[in-house]
Amino acid sequence: MKLVFCGTPAFAVPTLKLALRAGYDVPLVITQPDRPAGRGQQLTPPPVKTTALEAGLRIAQPEKIKNNPELRAELEAIAPDAILVVAYGRIIPKWMLDLPRLGNLNLHGSLLPKYRGAAPIQWAIANGEPATGVTTMHLDEGLDTGDILLARELPLAPDMTSVDVFPLLAEMGELDAGTLQPRKQDESLASHAPLLTRDDGRMDFSRPAMTLYNRWRGFQPWPGAWTTLSGKKLAVHRLLPTELRGQRGTEPGTAVVQQGTLFVACGESTWLELVQVQPEGKRPMSAGEFLRGHALEPGTRLGS
Repeated sequence: MKLVFCGTPAFAVPTLKLALRAGYDVPLVITQPDRPAGRGQQLTPPPVKTTALEAGLRIAQPEKIKNNPELRAELEAIAPDAILVVAYGRIIPKWMLDLPRLGNLNLHGSLLPKYRGAAPIQWAIANGEPATGVTTMHLDEGLDTGDILLARELPLAPDMTSVDVFPLLAEMGELDAGTLQPRKQDESLASHAPLLTRDDGRMDFSRPAMTLYNRWRGFQPWPGAWTTLSGKKLAVHRLLPTELRGQRGTEPGTAVVQQGTLFVACGESTWLELVQVQPEGKRPMSAGEFLRGHALEPGTRLGS
């Protein structure tokens, strides 16, 4: 079979490699343009481009694909049997959906119809799901609404973060020679996983400690978890739900220091230990080191 591959980040790389190992003809790889990255903001190729270059594949990096006559002409000339789409980062236009005889096949990082959208892995973990997985589906004009071809589940350990789960799910994609029977998604089970924003990382201490812990797990490496102290940002790089006796009725957001350990009160009389923090403009440090340089008055509130 002749396949065109569309993908951009590291999550998409294992599927591209799988297609090549399986012996499929991949005459074109479509990926996002190089973007500035890192402290120096140097122009950096996406991981899929790096992999395609190593394999000697032809690469296209269009800024837009919906109204792109050059790209359309090239794909029509290739006449692929299928287009594989994995975390490409662009909405596939109808002309491209209709082009290959086997359609556009997508690997999505959730057990559809749950967590349709841009950040399925992060939101599944942030919501405390006991398992997630990947779904291979036919793309249609909806948002992750196409027919399901394959689904594989991954149990989630309570301490797994998105950083742990991304590479595991990336390796779970499968390719099949066309013997699968598509099945419709159950719309009554659908949920959404919107694009993350910086504000998703803001800690709302009226929530229970386990809710905040799960959101921290899900939102790694960005937007992470953060709050404010005396009007300045305080990033929280490590935290743990815990118990703190003798502190019933403490207002959520109140910081309590005991024996060099920093705790914060959360909703429903629960507590978090802040293990590693990063004050605005400073490097990450243990809570103990932070407390040695920041004496917190009794009743200090975080996030206010």
